[in-house]
Amino acid sequence: MYLLKSWLILSILFSISYSVNAEMETQKFIVGSFSSGSLEHWESREFKGVTNYKLVDLGGSRVLKAESAMSASGLFNEQRIDLHKTPFMNWRWHIENRLGNTHNEQEKSGDDYAARVYVIVSGGAAFWQTKALNYVWSSTSPTGKVWPNAYAGANGEMTMIALRSSSDQTGTWYSEKRNILADLKHQFGEDIQYIDAIAIMSDSDDSQGHVTAYYGDIYFTKS
Repeated sequence: MYLLKSWLILSILFSISYSVNAEMETQKFIVGSFSSGSLEHWESREFKGVTNYKLVDLGGSRVLKAESAMSASGLFNEQRIDLHKTPFMNWRWHIENRLGNTHNEQEKSGDDYAARVYVIVSGGAAFWQTKALNYVWSSTSPTGKVWPNAYAGANGEMTMIALRSSSDQTGTWYSEKRNILADLKHQFGEDIQYIDAIAIMSDSDDSQGHVTAYYGDIYFTKS
C-alpha cells in the first residue's frame, strides 16, 4: 500500500510536460472552471480504489464533489503558470464530515485528508528536484502547521500546510487566497517563477474512513 501511494505521488509530481495557456496574458487564469460544468484538462490519478469526483449542483452553484470510501485517487491538471504575472491562487472548499482524530498525518499510515490542493513545480529530467506545496484540510494538525509529506521523505521537497483543521466547521464554505510565489519562497528559499500543475485529492484509504468534500473554482490572479 505504501508503494502504491508513493507511486501516486511520483506520477503526479514527475509526469509533467510543459504547456502554456494563452489565458495567462489576462489578469485571471482559470484552472478549474467547475461552475461552468467543465472538467477540461483534469485527469485522474489512482492508486487504491477510486475517489468519486463529479460535478453537482449545490446551493445554486455547480461545484466538484469528491467522495472517498476507504479509497484514494486524485485529479491532476497540467498547466504552466507564471507566478510573476498571477501569483495568487484562489479557491473555495468545504467538507461534510471529518476523518477523525486518531491517525498521525505525519506518518504514512495517517496520510489522509478530507480535502487537499497541490501546486507542483516539475524538476523535469531531474525528477528529484520536483517540489510541491500541499494545502490540506487537516484532521489532527492545527491550522498553520507545516511538515514534510510522509511518502516523500524528510527532504522537505513536498511540503504539507494545514490550511484548515478540526477547528473549522463542516458543511461551511471557506474561501482561500494564497500567494504561491511567496509560499514557495518561504518553504524552499527560492524565487520560483513557474508552477507546472495543480492537483486535488480527497482520500481516506489509510484511515479506512469515508469522507465527502466539495471544491469550487480554482483560479490565479495578479492580486
